[in-house]
Amino acid sequence: MRLTSTLFCSGMLLANAAIATPVFVNGLTISGATGDSFGTSVNDGRVGFFSDIYYDPNRNEWWGLSDRGPGGGSLNYETRVQRFSLDIDSQTGAISNFTLLQTLKFSKSGAALNGIAPNPTGTLGNAFDPEGVVVNPRSGNLLVSDEYGPSLYEIDRNTGAVVKTYATPANLVPRNSVSGTANYAADTGNDAGKRTNRGFEGLAISPDGKYAYAILQSAMLDEGAGSGKINRIVKFDTETGAAVAQYAYEMKRSGQGQGVSALVAINDHEFFVLERNNRGVGVGADLATADKEVYKIDLAGATDVSNIDLDSGASYTKVSKSAQIIDLDANTLAALGNKSPEKWEGLAIGPKLADGSYLMLAGTDNDYSVTQNGSGQQFDVYFRFSDTDPYAGSIQCPLGETSGCAWTSNGSAASLTDEYSLLPGVLHAYKASAADLAGYVAPVPLPAAFWMFGSVLLGWVAYRGKGRD
Repeated sequence: MRLTSTLFCSGMLLANAAIATPVFVNGLTISGATGDSFGTSVNDGRVGFFSDIYYDPNRNEWWGLSDRGPGGGSLNYETRVQRFSLDIDSQTGAISNFTLLQTLKFSKSGAALNGIAPNPTGTLGNAFDPEGVVVNPRSGNLLVSDEYGPSLYEIDRNTGAVVKTYATPANLVPRNSVSGTANYAADTGNDAGKRTNRGFEGLAISPDGKYAYAILQSAMLDEGAGSGKINRIVKFDTETGAAVAQYAYEMKRSGQGQGVSALVAINDHEFFVLERNNRGVGVGADLATADKEVYKIDLAGATDVSNIDLDSGASYTKVSKSAQIIDLDANTLAALGNKSPEKWEGLAIGPKLADGSYLMLAGTDNDYSVTQNGSGQQFDVYFRFSDTDPYAGSIQCPLGETSGCAWTSNGSAASLTDEYSLLPGVLHAYKASAADLAGYVAPVPLPAAFWMFGSVLLGWVAYRGKGRD
């Protein structure tokens, strides 16, 4: 399926191979009406775009993860991931021709992993709000993290079925600290563990596939909640599925919905982290002032805080954090009226380019360009990006309809014209030099190579055995 995209190119291409930070190359907007392999119905087909992005260098594959669906956890939605391709200029890193190749739905024990919030609220069941995705180089399977649990699953890359469930550390479970009762669906009754809709937002994997790293979106209920600046990175052993360490990460600030949206491994101890607030062009977002940044962090020397309350005054060493390396708001696209999208959530290191630099890709979650009222009725949200504030001037139409529409601001009747369109998905391409990615180690499928050698060895042994019969 070839999709029509809008292309915007920067004039800052190949200025110098030895650059201080990754350089913006170009960007794409992808129609908000884009459908996946199951069609274009908003609750089973319309693409929600990039809650996370991952590039698998061993198979030259791109994966884009959508979240729990357009119902905000209230409507049936079978969660899924999309495999896609891009044309990439090997010299400049410019991207074009976004194309969907495959849609993989998730399941567990034969039932869909569904975006509906847990009900009963104390049992997680098959409720799933996927936010982070990587490929395990050891198995080739996907690892996908979620917000509800917060959870982490290994998922068969061919069938979408869960093959391993990781053990969520007890201190992260959303619960009442006195009764121990969990509420996975909302904060009601909870005073400890992760906040609702603030679970494992980012996910990374070590180059050898031995460890996965999942990061909470923001501080836990018992560690500052909405006023907290420090959240947790959990290190998992991919062989056992057990959490083996936790680290304290300090965000730029609290407030304005500040949180971490992506985590990308550079090597086995250094990572890129994408932080953002909830400002910018989006479904229901305030426009000003957007603030989306990428930082480099290092876990080396950080304290394992698995048994430490992060706001108790106890002494511990936080994760080391550099100054920002990418300002995602610094380069905007004419197709969005040169305004920054609200939800920058995907970040990935892509293929090596001809001069030894690398493509880095950032992407947005567009919330399916859908909103809903208190009764659960859904509406498509159409924007005119030439407006000073596109959401303030947006139009809501009954789902799938272009008549019976109303102004978002006051509910009065509105006519949908060609000036309006659904909120697109956005991709930004950045060119990262070898200096920008100093220490980068790409995922290496060592066990796969071992298995191949082992198969040859077993075949040789069998052959030698036959010769002795």
